[in-house]
Amino acid sequence: MTKGEFRVDTSFNPSGDNNVNEIKQLAAELIDLIAAVGCDDRCTQLAQTAFENGAMWAVKSITRQPYHHD
Repeated sequence: MTKGEFRVDTSFNPSGDNNVNEIKQLAAELIDLIAAVGCDDRCTQLAQTAFENGAMWAVKSITRQPYHHD
């Protein structure tokens, strides 16, 4: 498991949604790419965190049911 796969937890997808898998895998690849070419400074760490957060919000946006107030 790569650092990116760990950070976005590619193994966790209780919905079984293929879009979740794709979003997480692409985010993991971006995190790993930044780790490979970045200099592990604050900018690198912020970029990795932004990709991790982006994956979380993207997954939430496609799996969460809208709120309906009765």
